[in-house]
Amino acid sequence: MHATCGIDWAEDHHDVAVVDSGARLLGKLRISDDAAGFQVLQLLAEHGDSPDDPIPVAIETSRGLLVACLRASGHRVYAINPMAVARYRDRHAVSRKKSDHQDAVVLANILRTDTEFHRPLPSDSDLVRAIAVLARAQQDAVWDRTRAHNRLRSHLREYYPAILEAFATKRERLLSREARTILAIAPTPAEAARLTRGRLRTAVTRAGRQRRIEAETDRLLEVFRRTWLRQPALVEKAMGRQTLALLAQLDAACLACDGLASDTEELFLQHSDAEIITSFPGLAVLTGARILAEIGDDRARFTHAGNLKAYAGSAPVTRESGKSRHVTHRRIKNSRLAATGRHWAFAALTASPGAHAHYNRRRDTGDRYHAALRNLFNRMLGQLHHCLTNRQKFDEAIAFSTPASAPLAAAA
Repeated sequence: MHATCGIDWAEDHHDVAVVDSGARLLGKLRISDDAAGFQVLQLLAEHGDSPDDPIPVAIETSRGLLVACLRASGHRVYAINPMAVARYRDRHAVSRKKSDHQDAVVLANILRTDTEFHRPLPSDSDLVRAIAVLARAQQDAVWDRTRAHNRLRSHLREYYPAILEAFATKRERLLSREARTILAIAPTPAEAARLTRGRLRTAVTRAGRQRRIEAETDRLLEVFRRTWLRQPALVEKAMGRQTLALLAQLDAACLACDGLASDTEELFLQHSDAEIITSFPGLAVLTGARILAEIGDDRARFTHAGNLKAYAGSAPVTRESGKSRHVTHRRIKNSRLAATGRHWAFAALTASPGAHAHYNRRRDTGDRYHAALRNLFNRMLGQLHHCLTNRQKFDEAIAFSTPASAPLAAAA
């Protein structure tokens, strides 16, 4: 490696430094975050960069137009964690001095000395990168929807217990279209008590209900006309106005979730890995898209299943010093993949007899609920790595062979 490049990223400008194999600074440059600022490629060309032997680049982010430009030009881009950069900085100066130019030099020296300990950004296809954008946006929308729902529910508990009681047994509760439609026309207990049978029936029908409309209308009328504790009339009216504002945020979050989910599924089904991923028990189209978005389709990224398990946080980590040895779960991981893994493992319990049996064995050995689910996710993630590598679909008989048949399979 004749030269390495480090880029200290900022919002409106970037500092670039190029060093040779002897740590000598070959060149430095401050560029703007626009088309004119991409003269960094010219600086690299002046110091030996070529399509056949591109200079590797270290930067503290994996996103943005600068990273996209570097990747499109064929450079290997290494996204270095800012915490790691801070540790490397202490190797060169203990005075804690810091500057943008110095950080760019530190990043270049990281690749000069420890390239083998860092991974370049994966060479995923454009389709997978597009799926990742939509899948992550949809996951964020789900989290936003949950926060909006919790805020609305917490607010309604202060003055409107009737609406909470009316939908307490529903699976989606306030997230259901029926609950949101009724809240829109009756944001206060007083307005709910004045609802006529016809208006309530119309609201229930407009929300999408097709069966037992009359029975549901009677049930809601009975709940709303009970005697409930009430806030003063003026306070109640003001709280109703706040409810409408919170309801608008919840409606927007629900609309974003549904739209992004549809777009994500449509794009995911175009990928060749979709058929393999959805063959696994517990993985539907949307959760499968989330899995693919995080692991990508660059099969050289995870050469062993253990690498993928560590990345997902399902593999345990050992902390050992002297006579002390402690094995625990990983806290540094891909949080999106770990969150999807919990849903996957839980859904697999009812979709796969082998997964359910594995979970029960882990509980029998002393694992708690979350630990047993994490272990199941760990095992199924290894199976997914094998199937994607060998282009095979999931096979229940092979994935979860019985203990009695396992020795025979090993002998064969």
